[in-house]
Amino acid sequence: MGDTVYYIGRYGPVAREHVDPKNPRTQQQQDHRDNVRVVSARWRTLTPQQRAAWCLATASTCFVAETGQRARLNGYNFFVSLNTRRADLGLPQFDLPPAQPVFPPNPVDELVLIETAGTVTLKLRVTGPPAQYTLVYGPAPMSSAARYVDHFPFLGRLPPTKDGWCDITELYVARYRVPKAGEAVWICTCQHIDGWTDTPKVLRARLLHPTP
Repeated sequence: MGDTVYYIGRYGPVAREHVDPKNPRTQQQQDHRDNVRVVSARWRTLTPQQRAAWCLATASTCFVAETGQRARLNGYNFFVSLNTRRADLGLPQFDLPPAQPVFPPNPVDELVLIETAGTVTLKLRVTGPPAQYTLVYGPAPMSSAARYVDHFPFLGRLPPTKDGWCDITELYVARYRVPKAGEAVWICTCQHIDGWTDTPKVLRARLLHPTP
């Protein structure tokens, strides 16, 4: 209403001044928007039978977003959401809805930040084989006092595992920078099978100050 925005936050009703959202137009944002446009246009090329199949698939199905929220979608939105996820990963799209997969437990179990001789390494401990694809998300390094993060930009696919660990240093630093002593890093992972994703798992670790 006017210049005031009212909404329900984590701890109850909130009122704040309206602020225009940031739109940095990063390459990743632009590529994603292009994919949405292309996938949306492709819906019109489907046959009536193919469209009906997507609508039927949503009749009793919930779609899990990267935030962990579950939502009911109509056939068009289901087609666009699932195939845009595929397009964002450079994977071929579906003309017919794939069956909903059964996800194994997410094997990414721990995040550690290690500093050795001035070099910082970010690693994820993986306790078993990941699903078809495991996606990695994370914000920039932040204060260790932060206890809640609501936006996790996409960083890339989980790198290959070696001796039970995945080194995500290059993935993280390519997007942001090397964390500093005392800062915290938040990482979110979710498994991806045929455009479906499971409930995200969030991990947090702090880079400790070097011991004198």
